Amino acid sequence: MPRGAVIDASSVLLIAVAVVLTAIAYFKDPGLPWIGARNGFALIWFVLPRLIAAMLLTGMLQVLIPQELMSRHFGREAGLKALVIATAAGVATPGGPMVSVPLMVALAHSGVSVAVQVTYITSWSLFGIHRILAWEGPLMGWHFVLIRSVASLAFPLLAGWLVKLFYQE
Repeated sequence: MPRGAVIDASSVLLIAVAVVLTAIAYFKDPGLPWIGARNGFALIWFVLPRLIAAMLLTGMLQVLIPQELMSRHFGREAGLKALVIATAAGVATPGGPMVSVPLMVALAHSGVSVAVQVTYITSWSLFGIHRILAWEGPLMGWHFVLIRSVASLAFPLLAGWLVKLFYQE
């Protein structure tokens, strides 16, 4: 897990944008910042239980996944089989980034190579089954999903292979 300052550049940027938008809302109507804050806090209460569960899941995975096993099968020397498994795992991982990113942190601390991590996150981004079933298929149509999926099929493996080719761990 990344360690360091609590307030980093991305936090400063988010805070600055929030302050600017709050000022814009205030000048538009002084009551809008309170409405926006109420909406934001409602979202926090919606997300917080999931976030806590995801962080606990990450911590448990870090202590339960045998590092030697992960290093052996998914480490720097891992081949095409590891990339194919990472692709399948990316497709099968449900939920948003609150699930997939903490899982990536746990895998990274378990000796999984950057190539396997890139393959997994690329697969999850392109083919997350939860998103396809809940959004893409119903809204865009299954014909579109088929065309997009077939056209994108090689990308996770290609991304992992390119990492192996150009990035030395």
